[in-house]
Amino acid sequence: MKVLSPAEWRPLADAHAARVDALVEPHLARRAGQVKHPVHDFLFTYYSQRPAQLRRWHPGFGIALEDAPEHAGLKGYVGLGFDTVAARPAQPAVCSVSEDYVASQRPLLEQLHALLSATADRAPQFGCFGLHEWAMVHRSADFGKRHDWPLRLGQEGTDAVVESHRIGCSHFDAFRFFTPSARPLNTLQPGRDDRPSFEQPGCLHAGMDLYKHAFRLSPMVPSDLVADCFELAREIRVLDMRAAPYDLADLGFDPVMIETAEGKAAYVEAQRSFAERGAPLRARLVAECERLLGVVREPG
Repeated sequence: MKVLSPAEWRPLADAHAARVDALVEPHLARRAGQVKHPVHDFLFTYYSQRPAQLRRWHPGFGIALEDAPEHAGLKGYVGLGFDTVAARPAQPAVCSVSEDYVASQRPLLEQLHALLSATADRAPQFGCFGLHEWAMVHRSADFGKRHDWPLRLGQEGTDAVVESHRIGCSHFDAFRFFTPSARPLNTLQPGRDDRPSFEQPGCLHAGMDLYKHAFRLSPMVPSDLVADCFELAREIRVLDMRAAPYDLADLGFDPVMIETAEGKAAYVEAQRSFAERGAPLRARLVAECERLLGVVREPG
């Protein structure tokens, strides 16, 4: 196990915190002023990780830290030479993510490895055009409003787009929010327990979910990987909402008009770029799962 001195690990932790602060401070300022943002708040309302957790740096399993009492009391860590009450070093001490904790996470590691590997092995599909967001507001007059933002084409125009297109959403966590009238229109019927059978790397939500998978593996994986996935998810979310049926011009977001040929082409170009950027992050997560599963592999 590699051991980092305070002179080695503290600059890494400080750099990570500064990187995250630049990304989350606008959200924190809005939250303090009780101002909601339909695009950027999503990564902190839909996903369960809080900004403070994203800001906290972890080196990942296999690296120990000298004189790091602030880590010793965190989930997954084990330390030697610490006052267990005050978490202060009683003598020169080191701490690291423990093998016992990694072993306790075996079900999660196996689940994510299966999902991420299956997704990586599947050819990306680029024909959905972001219609999942439109299907979530299909016939809203019958099923209730989803958001307070106005629909760019109005309700009738939005319904017409949904009903005149082939919808092929492969992502269960988007599909489950379809209105009852839109669910039968989807050519796929993904379920909660069969994600590895449907998830594909061209899906915007599969790309955003790399962030979720990464933070669920914390503190076993290094925080730079989590931050890389967060940055990608943040950019994907912007495209997701620019292609959505809402009129967000007052927030400075020009629409990607997926109801037109030009809009479809622009959407696919951006979607393809995100799939290419997500592939190495997905590969890193798969490699981390395999590394960690190697620690807890059963004898024989």
